Amino acid sequence: MFHDPCAQGRRFASILAVSISAVSASPCFAAHPARLGELLPAPLPVSGAATSLIAAADSDASAQIAPPPAPAGAAPRAKSTNATVNLIHRLVEKKILTEEEASDLIAQSEQDAAEAREQVAAVQQAAAQVAAGIQGGPPPPPAPPQDYLPSSEDSLRVTYIPEVVKEQLREEIKHDLTSELRDKDMAEPHLFPDWVTKVRLFGDFRFRYEGDFYPTGNDATGAFPNFNSINTGAPYDTSSTTFAPQLNVNRTRERFRIRVRLGVESDLGEGFTMGIRLGSGQDDSPVTGNQSLGAANNGQGGNFSKYQVWIDRAFLKYTLGDDPNKQASLTVGRFDNPFLSTTIIWAADLGFDGAVFKGRYELAKGFTPYLTFGAFPVFNTDLNFATTNPSKFKSSDKWLYAAQTGADWTINHDFAAKFGLAYYYFQNVSGKLSTPFTPLTASDQGNTDDLRPSFAQTGNTYMALRNIVPNALNNFGTIDQFQYYGLASAFREVDLIGQIDFNHYEPFQVSLIGEYIKNVAFDRNSINAKAVNNRGPTTASGGQGSFTGTDTASIVSLRVGSAALQKRGDWNLGLNYRYVGSDSVIDGFCDSDYALGGTNVKGYTIFGALALSKNVNLSVRYFSSDQIAGPPLHDDIIQVDLNGKF
Repeated sequence: MFHDPCAQGRRFASILAVSISAVSASPCFAAHPARLGELLPAPLPVSGAATSLIAAADSDASAQIAPPPAPAGAAPRAKSTNATVNLIHRLVEKKILTEEEASDLIAQSEQDAAEAREQVAAVQQAAAQVAAGIQGGPPPPPAPPQDYLPSSEDSLRVTYIPEVVKEQLREEIKHDLTSELRDKDMAEPHLFPDWVTKVRLFGDFRFRYEGDFYPTGNDATGAFPNFNSINTGAPYDTSSTTFAPQLNVNRTRERFRIRVRLGVESDLGEGFTMGIRLGSGQDDSPVTGNQSLGAANNGQGGNFSKYQVWIDRAFLKYTLGDDPNKQASLTVGRFDNPFLSTTIIWAADLGFDGAVFKGRYELAKGFTPYLTFGAFPVFNTDLNFATTNPSKFKSSDKWLYAAQTGADWTINHDFAAKFGLAYYYFQNVSGKLSTPFTPLTASDQGNTDDLRPSFAQTGNTYMALRNIVPNALNNFGTIDQFQYYGLASAFREVDLIGQIDFNHYEPFQVSLIGEYIKNVAFDRNSINAKAVNNRGPTTASGGQGSFTGTDTASIVSLRVGSAALQKRGDWNLGLNYRYVGSDSVIDGFCDSDYALGGTNVKGYTIFGALALSKNVNLSVRYFSSDQIAGPPLHDDIIQVDLNGKF
């Protein structure tokens, strides 16, 4: 486009007559708009004097013979290969411009041209860097500015570039990049279907060292039955002389763990999005994707055996509205936690099954209320329950119905806040005593067996589910007392959460987060009549102690540093204190790291993180916890995580 200076000069002379308005936009004239009338007065019509001058200037630029003699008393004027310079000289000869004005005009244009060359060089460098990034090579060093017009003393460089020229420059850069990529078999149109540009691939990897430390003084006499192990296996025979499966409360354990996740999200067009994510996991736990390296006794891990992969997310989403502050969406399938919350109620890795609606609308600048509600199946009864009975039992389906309202509020430049009020209603999650029956084998089923949790951590209060009739078949209750356990409390949780961020020293941020939860379905007297755990010491007469569990949970957390680890050197530090009552929330869905997961704990956490690069960071957390109700139990946990993502 600018590579032939002679041709450029001739072309410029030919279009100057129809571009006088463009010249007025040049920096040379923009600084002195009133002088335009002086320098180009009215007696210069395009069809008259201007045409003659331009023709003469073009003739000068094209001539290859010696210049004619100069007028008497004047120094000979050298003809230039630049038609624009010749045009200015002709204007001087016609006394339209003085010599000083012409010299001043050329000097100003030279200065503006230097700036233009720097801009062009910057465009070239950016294009080269883009090409290098696509081709996988390092970016080339900055190219020195180049003169696209002759740099002789009498040459004129014009800094005003018409839009058509800018567009042509963009097209040339695009063409050059495409040509280079095509030479490498990377840019053939038929190799890239339309759907490729609408798909996003993402993933992350975490390597963790974890140390679980138990001090002396914990009760290791069989006071901590593993209800999850009992309920997911054969029922426990309470008449047996052997202990039920027990939790570790006195032996230190250390382990390496990994978590791997790989996902894809696709824009289906017209507001529809689909997502799928696969993830690791030692088992099908809903609260974590951790896989202990070398894990034994569970059929996965040990002796360098391979690990399983699970479907972690699978959803279809419809979004109405392009403005994120005035938008509504409906998502179905298995998806991320849709509620504003902390880990005292929902674990960080937990996925929700079902359908959820989310809507938000900005009522005033910086103040955006939102509403979220949904229905989520927690457990769906086996079609053939009970498998050992010709006549099937009534369904025991479990559901979560939930709603949350709140707002995001940018108070001013320094402060931002968010808050929410939620209600979580769990249907059919609490246990019920079965119809009286006498199980003769471990495979016999009671009609409320499906009310036991299919997954649990620790902390909730349990009750026996089977109403076993003592008779001669079980030696009047002294043998074959096969028992399962269900939750002793119902759960209807009211949750208030808030967060305030101080951003005055951005990107350094100070955040204060608080959450308070109360289980309004909690009934102490009812639970006391049937609880098999979370009781106080036995009475003086040898009777069981009273139920000591609680129904509230709360957390206060302070974090300072970078809100997100986006570049090398970003960091944050924080601490929190929590109190999670035994039956404030369902232990199978809350934090899986603090106290190794569950409720009925209180204590603090200290944490920090450092970005090693844009996509890699190192974090350390220290947990200290004590059990609230029941026998004494204290533990300390250290986790060191190396995280990578793309």
